[in-house]
Amino acid sequence: MDITYHPITLHKKVPLTISRGTRSQSTNLFIQITADNITGYGEATPFSIGDQTQTTDNITQDLDRITEGISYYHPLDRQIIEESLDQIAPCSAARAAINVALWDWLGQKVGLPLWQLWGLDRQRIGPTAVTVGISSPEDAIARIRRWHTDYPDLRSIKIKLGSPAGIATDQAMFSALQSEFRPHDKISIDANGGWTLEDAKTMATWLAERNVTYLEQPLPVSANHQLGELKHHSPLPIFIDESCFTSRDIMPLAPYIDGINIKLMKSGGLTEAYRMIHTARACGLSVMFGCYSDSALSNTALAQLSPLANHLDLDSHLNLKDNPFIGAKLDLGRLMPNEQPGLGITHQP
Repeated sequence: MDITYHPITLHKKVPLTISRGTRSQSTNLFIQITADNITGYGEATPFSIGDQTQTTDNITQDLDRITEGISYYHPLDRQIIEESLDQIAPCSAARAAINVALWDWLGQKVGLPLWQLWGLDRQRIGPTAVTVGISSPEDAIARIRRWHTDYPDLRSIKIKLGSPAGIATDQAMFSALQSEFRPHDKISIDANGGWTLEDAKTMATWLAERNVTYLEQPLPVSANHQLGELKHHSPLPIFIDESCFTSRDIMPLAPYIDGINIKLMKSGGLTEAYRMIHTARACGLSVMFGCYSDSALSNTALAQLSPLANHLDLDSHLNLKDNPFIGAKLDLGRLMPNEQPGLGITHQP
C-alpha cells in the first residue's frame, strides 16, 4: 500500500481559551493510504497535555517510521499491521491517522459506511455540544450568541472553566451566560484540570444548583488520587479526559469516576476507541466523545461510533475558517454521518 501525508494549517474562526492557554490555529497532518485503486484518509492533530506533547514535527517523524515499517503490507493485513504499530510505538496522533485511513479504506472496499459496517443505528446519535472558551463575561455572551446564530438548531453547550484567575472568575462568566441558555439546552462544564480539590468541590455543588449535566476533568492528572474524594462530595457526574488515553487507563480509575471522554488523537484511532467504549461499559461508566483542533475528517470518523456514546462534543470543525473535508453534517443539532462508503468524506481544496 502507498502511504502519503502532508501538513495543512487550519485557522479557527474564534480562538479557543482553556485553562492551559489559547489556540487560534493548528498544523495537522493529513494521510492517504492507497491500494487496489482505493484511497483511505486519516488525520493527525497535534495536542499537548502536561508532559504528553505531540507536535507536528513529532507526528511527522513517527509517520516516517510507520511508512517505512508497514507500507509493504496490504490494508487487509490488519492484525500484522497492528502488531507492527505496537513495535514501532508511534505517538497516538500518528497512529490514529493510520488507523482511521485503514478503516476508511475498508469501508470503501466493501461499499458500506462504517456505522453500518458495525451494525449501528444512526438515530441513536445525540446532540453534539459546541464550546464556549474561557473569556470575559461579555466575550462569552458574544460567543454563545454567535453559536446560536450560526447553528440555531444546536441543543448542547460545553462551557470551559478552570480560569487561572480563580473560581470567582469562573462563576462570573457562567452567571453571565445563564440568561443566554435556552430551555432545551444541555449544559456541561470542562475545567481541563484547572481546579484544586477544594475548588472542584465548591464548583460541583454550585454548578449542580444551576442545572449543569456533568463535570469534565475537574482536577489535573497529577491529582488522580483525589478523584475518589471528589466523587464522594460531588452531586454531578465526573468525567475524565486528560486522565484517560486508552482502555488501559480506565479500570484503575473506574471506581472514582462516572465516565470517560474518548478522543481519536489520544486513543490512537477507531479500533482503540471501540475497545474503550466496551471497557467503559463493562466498568459501569458512561462514554463521551471529544476532539482537539480536528477537521471534519476526524469528527466524521468518530461520528461513525456516535450511536454508542452518551455525550458528544465534536464541534472543532464548526469553528474552522478552512476545512479541507466535508463529511458528517448537522441535523437538528446532531452530527450525522452519511450513507457513503467508509467515512463518507469529500475532499475540498
